[in-house]
Amino acid sequence: MPTKVIMPQLGESVDEATISKWLVEEGQQVDEYDPLLEVNTDKVDSEIPSPAAGTVLEIVVPEGSTVHAGSLLAWIGKPEERIPEGKGSGGIEAESAVKEEIAVAEVEKEAGAPIQAPRAAEAAIEAAAPGRDRNLGFISPVVSKIASEHNVDLTRVQGTGSGGRITKKDILAYIKQREKVPKTAPAVPARKVTLTAAEEAAPPAGPTPLLASTPGEIIPHTIMRRRIAEHMVQSKRTSAHVTTVMEADMSAVIGHRQTHKEAFARDGVNLTFTAYFTAATVAGLRAHPIVNSSWSEEGIVIHREINIGLAVSLGEEGLIVPVVKNADRLSLLGLARTINDLSNRARARQLNPDEVQGGTFTITNHGTSGSLFASPIINQPQCAILGVGAIQKRVVVINDAIAIRPMVYISLTFDHRILDGAIADYFLGKVVESLENWQ
Repeated sequence: MPTKVIMPQLGESVDEATISKWLVEEGQQVDEYDPLLEVNTDKVDSEIPSPAAGTVLEIVVPEGSTVHAGSLLAWIGKPEERIPEGKGSGGIEAESAVKEEIAVAEVEKEAGAPIQAPRAAEAAIEAAAPGRDRNLGFISPVVSKIASEHNVDLTRVQGTGSGGRITKKDILAYIKQREKVPKTAPAVPARKVTLTAAEEAAPPAGPTPLLASTPGEIIPHTIMRRRIAEHMVQSKRTSAHVTTVMEADMSAVIGHRQTHKEAFARDGVNLTFTAYFTAATVAGLRAHPIVNSSWSEEGIVIHREINIGLAVSLGEEGLIVPVVKNADRLSLLGLARTINDLSNRARARQLNPDEVQGGTFTITNHGTSGSLFASPIINQPQCAILGVGAIQKRVVVINDAIAIRPMVYISLTFDHRILDGAIADYFLGKVVESLENWQ
């Protein structure tokens, strides 16, 4: 009897993954625990080992497909063994994942050219799709492509997948329903146009050949880049983004760091400024718990744990956000040690899926590349994100006297559905106060 290769549960809160790369081919001999494929879960790559020794009889799920935990990925057995009829996946929506690439062709065949439905038709369908302001969750590449090609607003599509996820079937049904709505175009009164002799003699203008005039190289999208794009667009569609900016005098922090840097180093810890910004953020979240929250249709969810996500750049590949769990329970030394560990393993691609899950607030230190201030995009479903700029010596006025101080701009981009400007400023003011009065 052949052995099923099943998509494992890679973390407590990780229920699906994208097939990044198959490391074997059909007909290849493998040993037990040999790596079979690489999967990507929220930008973290993991290898799936073989559950048994034998020959790869069939690869069921192609590269680029997104599958749920428990889905059938492949069959392994003896070369002469037959795969059982009716290959049950043992997982949710595995059949959709296997045939994901076929979906686009099916839509194009059924729906024809991209649909430009009139506003009246969209309004008629919109009433049948509740939860327009809901968090869309993960949108698979095939659903995103269909939505883009057919001008579909995904907030109007009712998802029937796991956790309300929008599936290929859902978006196909939406497009079919939209086609059934009568399309009426308003009559345009005829106008008499008088052309000059020069205009009559001029040849008709044709479309500008974009590719011919702008030659260049096409860089294929990586799975990480697609995930980043999907998350960023989803966040802008979901939250009402507003940004407020303050600046902080870092003299106290710099003095403390210079005094204690060597002592931390003896414990094997690099005392970075990120640890101070994280500690100051924790102080702000303690003082104003509503900033440590998420939006839901039932109400605002205040999170009991303070889990701080830290954006780590991976160069041109993108970025990843490992999470410092229970940051409010850690000392400055504990924060610095945890941040060192997560950052180093993030750059070495050694994070576990659970280590990028469960964040309740995010910090992005864009100042490491010289940026002074920015308005980052919120990491859904969180309420806000803190942006930290470059620390620079600037001329400031203190007690009516001119002085030079190491200053930093700190921005807070927040969800205006949850926070008003005053509360956002109170929180940011607490962060600044913690930095400027560091003990």
